[in-house]
Amino acid sequence: MNPTLMLIHNRRSIRNYAETPITREEKDTILAAAMRAPTAGNMMLYSIIEIEDQALKEKLAESCDHQPFIAKAPFVLVFVADYQRWMDFFQWSEASQACLKKDLQPRLPQEGDLMLACCDALIAAQTAVIAAESMGIGSCYIGDILENCEIHQELLNLPQYTFPVTLLCFGRPAVVREETRPTRRFDRKYIIHRNRYEQINPADFPDMMKDALYQFPNIQPGEAAKKIAQNMYNRKFVSDFSVEMSRSVRKWIDLWTGNQDRNYQKEK
Repeated sequence: MNPTLMLIHNRRSIRNYAETPITREEKDTILAAAMRAPTAGNMMLYSIIEIEDQALKEKLAESCDHQPFIAKAPFVLVFVADYQRWMDFFQWSEASQACLKKDLQPRLPQEGDLMLACCDALIAAQTAVIAAESMGIGSCYIGDILENCEIHQELLNLPQYTFPVTLLCFGRPAVVREETRPTRRFDRKYIIHRNRYEQINPADFPDMMKDALYQFPNIQPGEAAKKIAQNMYNRKFVSDFSVEMSRSVRKWIDLWTGNQDRNYQKEK
């Protein structure tokens, strides 16, 4: 296995950071790597916001589901799906008027443009993660930046055609990582498809969860798998943060498309 593959296979999320600072040169190296990531049509439909202000880090630590380690991370980046830069460029160049001469119809960014920009932003984020890992710098993804649309839009000064896809914390591990088994993943037969998608046979669910059945050692595999599914459903799918994330993302999308007629009141 070559060094790059070893980094990918051994990488783990790091939430406890050493006090050793990340130098400006190291930060710039990570950012330069992110900007070399593949991008749709070389449009670079993303922006990266480096969070340097400690007070802002602390606010994000609270608004991103109360995770104090965010405020302690020496290097914090928000990856933003960004069509605003191109829309401003199009307006400056009078592109919408010029397209009429080609019998083309002007339009505004819609859901497809948002998804493409999200892909660009996430590819850049993962490229930054691998670059950092190669330098001995750990990282942790924070999906909770998708929550609290109203707060994050104001905190980060985000205009209409932007969407904060993920927040990344970087830092050197506070504890030297021991050689341990990599984080469990599903068997590839449940993930890798050939030519078409195949739904899993329900009878195979206990096998799919075989590495987690130890949590319920005294019951049959089928019942243990059900317990795992129910726990995950409660903890990750119907929990307050998940409901809020859906509400917030719905508003982000409607802000992007100009459809803001819905009620975005948070559920209590």
